[in-house]
Amino acid sequence: MRKIKEILRLHALGLSQRQIAVSCAIGQATVSEYLKAAQVAGLKWPEIADWGEDRLAETVAPPQGKAVRRVLSPEPDYAGIRHQLQTSKHVTLQLLWEEYRETHPEGYRYSRFCDLYRRWLHSQEVVLRQEHRAGEKLFVDFAGDTIPLYSAVPGEVMPAQIFVAVLGASNYTYAEATATQGLADWIGAHIRTFEVLGGVPAKCLRNSGTDALSDRRLWIRTRDLPTRHARCPRSSLGADTSARRRNAHPLARK
Repeated sequence: MRKIKEILRLHALGLSQRQIAVSCAIGQATVSEYLKAAQVAGLKWPEIADWGEDRLAETVAPPQGKAVRRVLSPEPDYAGIRHQLQTSKHVTLQLLWEEYRETHPEGYRYSRFCDLYRRWLHSQEVVLRQEHRAGEKLFVDFAGDTIPLYSAVPGEVMPAQIFVAVLGASNYTYAEATATQGLADWIGAHIRTFEVLGGVPAKCLRNSGTDALSDRRLWIRTRDLPTRHARCPRSSLGADTSARRRNAHPLARK
């Protein structure tokens, strides 16, 4: 209570709320609360320079016994979010957050939105957490959807396949378009991926959990991961997740 005048003085000097909180050794939330109350009461420095602390406290401080109610952001529909993510492979949290903010402009920011959803999700299901060492695993696969490839000949359009490779530890992603999913394009995409990465990982794995190059046409040491089953804990591999994110905006909005 005895620091109200000092708070208003420092605020009039142009200090930020954080700086005022440090100078007065109080919480930044308290500084914000008093400044808002002073603004509502129409108090300004230096008009109140000669006021006593008691008079300031009665005018500025909120009445004792009454809690200051804060406006809470609307809670997202977590069950609806999960349903949309599960039923549409092109939908992402980014798109759902944008729709949420269109409906609730005063709602949560994106980082808080994702954090709250993941907390809710972890309370609903069992998750198998995978630990990846740097340079150990490269997850590779073709995305399920294609993008149109326009020929120089007018009207001629062909679908281009999207090859995606993701390092497990860093989520560093390489993607390219290929004409087919055939063996030549499959191996060529790997070669170009290794050239961009500047090396070869210890294991190269497909989203299905099998060796990416099990036919031994390329001498890359691989190891099988257990495949996923309907009743097992959720386990999403990197290439599948990255492919969905790269395709989400152009395909979900078409």
